[in-house]
Amino acid sequence: MRIADLIPTRKPFLSLEFFPPKDRDTWPKFFEEVEKLKALDPLFVSVTYGAGGGTQANTLDIVTRMKNDLGLEPMAHLTCVGASSDALNGFLKAITEAGIQNVLALRGDPPKNVENFSFEGQEFKHASDLVKFIRRGYPDMGIGVAGIPTMHPESASLADDLKWLKHKVDAGGQFVVTQLFFENELYLTYVQRLREMGVNVPILPGIMPILSMKSAEFIAGLNGREVFGGFYEKLEAAFAKGGDEAVRELGLAHATSQVQGLLDAGVPGVHLYTLNRAEACLSIMNNIIIR
Repeated sequence: MRIADLIPTRKPFLSLEFFPPKDRDTWPKFFEEVEKLKALDPLFVSVTYGAGGGTQANTLDIVTRMKNDLGLEPMAHLTCVGASSDALNGFLKAITEAGIQNVLALRGDPPKNVENFSFEGQEFKHASDLVKFIRRGYPDMGIGVAGIPTMHPESASLADDLKWLKHKVDAGGQFVVTQLFFENELYLTYVQRLREMGVNVPILPGIMPILSMKSAEFIAGLNGREVFGGFYEKLEAAFAKGGDEAVRELGLAHATSQVQGLLDAGVPGVHLYTLNRAEACLSIMNNIIIR
C-alpha cells in the first residue's frame, strides 16, 4: 500500500530506516535486528543504498524479503548519483513486480571516489527530476521526498531550501521525511513555514540517536556542527568524562526526549534512523508515553 494512503490511518505512528549490509554473510544478523524491531509495529520501513547504487541489488533483495517474509511495508531509496533512465526503469520494474509500492526520491551525496564530480553532468541532476520520471512512468508508485530542517549545506539560504522542497512536492512528492535534527523547534518552525507556502503533505521528523562520538563526528563532517545546535558540545563533554558509554547514554536520552516532545506537539508520526541497532531503538520507544 502507498505510504501516503497509510499515514492517515494511524496517529501517531512510527517508521524505521535501515541500511543494507554490503556483506551478505552478515544478513542473518541484520534480519535478527529487523525482527526485533517488528515489535514496534512500524507503519513503514525505508531501506537506503549507497552512492551510485553501490548496494542497490541488496536493497532490492532486502525490501522484497521485508515485504514478503516479514509483512512490513518497505520503501526503497533512489538517488540521482550515476542514475540513468534505463537503470531506473529496471529497478522500478523489479520493485513493482516484487509488490513494492513506495520509493524515496533523493539527489544523494556526491561520490567521494570520483574527482571533480558534478551533478550538472548527470542525466538526473535534482531529486525533482527523479520525482517527475517516476510519476510519468509509474503513476501508481508512492513517492516520498527528503527535507532538511537545518538547511542543506549547499543552499544559499533556508528560503531557497524551502522553495526547492515545494518544487519536489509540486512535481509529485506525496510526503516528506526530514533528515536528522537535534532541536525540535527547528522542525516545528520548518513545518510552519512550509504550510505558509502551501505545502500540505505530511512532513515526518527524522530522529537519529547518537551512539558514539565517532558517529557524531561523521555527521558533523557531512553537515557541519551547526546541525547539532549546542548538542555537539554536550556530547564532547560526555565523551571526555565517560567515553562512548557516556555518549551513548546521553544520545539515547536526547533522542527519547525529542520523540516524546514531537509526539506531545501532535506530529503525525516519527521516522527513526535505526542504524540497524534494535536495542537502542527499543530503549527509546519503550520510554515513550502516548498521551
